[in-house]
Amino acid sequence: MFLRTVWAILWKDLVTEWRNRQTFSAMLVFALVVIFLFNFALELNRGAQAVVTSGVIWVTFAFCGTLGFNRSLSAEQDRGCLDGLLLAPVNRAAIYVGKALSNLVFMLATAVVVLPVYSLLYNTNLFIPAFLLVVLLGMLGYAALGTMLSGMSMRSRMRDLLLPVLLFPVALPLLVAVVKASSGLLEGQPLSAVRHWMDLLVVYDIIFVTVSLLVFDEVIED
Repeated sequence: MFLRTVWAILWKDLVTEWRNRQTFSAMLVFALVVIFLFNFALELNRGAQAVVTSGVIWVTFAFCGTLGFNRSLSAEQDRGCLDGLLLAPVNRAAIYVGKALSNLVFMLATAVVVLPVYSLLYNTNLFIPAFLLVVLLGMLGYAALGTMLSGMSMRSRMRDLLLPVLLFPVALPLLVAVVKASSGLLEGQPLSAVRHWMDLLVVYDIIFVTVSLLVFDEVIED
């Protein structure tokens, strides 16, 4: 029952997005604009491009992910679907997991487009297995936290402003870890050199997912 509910919510979000193409389109356009702007800004200093690559990528992922989180649950409320979800005889944790997975899918889909474009513009190889693993771990934790906080802010009139205010301070340790791990790997350091950052990422992912599962029921009710 739990997995069927998760799959139903995830499938519904994917089908809805396929029909209207609002959330993913906004995330993708924003990400590409940021990438192109940084490309022009750093055009005269190729050395700086190599240094700031991880920062540019994660700034892009963080902000375009936040755009998706804003639509995650607020769209359900605006359409009057949220009450139906809450009244359904299903585990509230399944609603959270389904929404978090849909947000993760949208972020990963954005990365599938952004990483090749960035590689071409900056002449940088981003398709390093360890780096891609860091991307996955970082997005997993960020999507878990962002989905939970979007439920906290969705009923506010200023939810578009409130979500970043809540999200970025809490996600700061996660973002620092992914930037440090990404930077080390892209500079050619061995995996052992950034292992402590990756271990920190795993710990944060476990904490964020666990806490979100425990408090989501209360968050969505308030």
